[in-house]
Amino acid sequence: MSTTTRPATSRRPRNRRTGPGRAYYWMVLPALVLFLIFHTAPVLQGVFYSFTDSPGYGDWDFVGLSNYAALFGDERVRAAYWFTFRFALVATVLVNVVALALAVGLNGRIRFKNTLRGVYFVPNVLAVLVVGYVFNYLFTNSLPSIGAALGIDRLSTSLLADPELAWVGIVVLAVWQAVAFNIIIYLAGLQTVPAELYEAAAIDGAGPWKRFWSITFPMIAAFFTLNMVLSLKNFLQVFDHIIAMTGGGPGTATESVSVLIYKGGFQGGEYGYQIANAVVFMVVLVVFAVVQLRVLRREEVSA
Repeated sequence: MSTTTRPATSRRPRNRRTGPGRAYYWMVLPALVLFLIFHTAPVLQGVFYSFTDSPGYGDWDFVGLSNYAALFGDERVRAAYWFTFRFALVATVLVNVVALALAVGLNGRIRFKNTLRGVYFVPNVLAVLVVGYVFNYLFTNSLPSIGAALGIDRLSTSLLADPELAWVGIVVLAVWQAVAFNIIIYLAGLQTVPAELYEAAAIDGAGPWKRFWSITFPMIAAFFTLNMVLSLKNFLQVFDHIIAMTGGGPGTATESVSVLIYKGGFQGGEYGYQIANAVVFMVVLVVFAVVQLRVLRREEVSA
C-alpha cells in the first residue's frame, strides 16, 4: 500500500506594513523642514513686504496694492522686461541651435570625439563672473584694437559702450557659456536613437538632412523640450553676465529684471517696491514655463 506525501507548503510571513516606515519619515522630514525654513518662509516674507513701503530697514507702512499698480506705469520696469524677453528669446534659440549642431557632430564618427566632449564642457564649470570680466576685456580692449589695426571703424570702439549693441556682447557670453550643458543633454538623447533606423534610412536613400528631421529630431524631442525650458528659464533670470559685462549700462540699456530688482531693492531704497516686482516676475516665469511645456509637449506628440 503506497502512500503519497504532499510537499509541505512554506508559509511566508505577511508584511502588514502598507505605508512607508519610520526610516522614510526620518529621511524626508529634515529635508522638508529645511526647505520650509530656507525657501518657503523667505518667499512668504517677501510677498508680505511687497505690500509695504519698506526700504529694507527701519520703519515701514502698509501700502496695499500700490506697489503693484506703480509697476505697470514705470517706464524703467517696462524697459527691463522688454530687454529681458528679447535677450532670453535670442539666447535660447541660438544656444539650442549651436548645441544641437555640435552634439550631432560629436555623435558621429570623428576623431578625438571624447576629447572634444570634455573641451566643450569646460565653459560650464567656469564661474560666469570671472569669464564675464574676461569677455569684458576682449570687447573693450582687444576687439577695438584689432578693428583699428584692420581699419574697420565699426569695430574700433567698444561694443559694450554702444546702447544699441551692448546686449549682443552679453548674448555672445551667455551662449558660449550655456552651450556646454545643452550639448551634454543632447548627447544623452542621441544615445537613445537606435543605429538600425539610420541604416534603414540610408538604404532607402535618405540623406543626412532627411535623416535628421525624420529620425533624429523626433527621437530626441523630449530632450529638446528639456533644454528649451531650462534655457529660457535661466536666460530670463540673467544677472551675472550683465554685472560682469556692462553693469546694466550704458545707462539702463542692458538692465534686466533681475539687475533692476537688485539695484533698486538693495541699493536704491526701493525694497518693498522691487519685492513686488520680484513677485510679478516669479509669476511670469511660472507662466512661461507652463506654456512652453504644453506647447513643446504637444509638438512631441505630433512628431
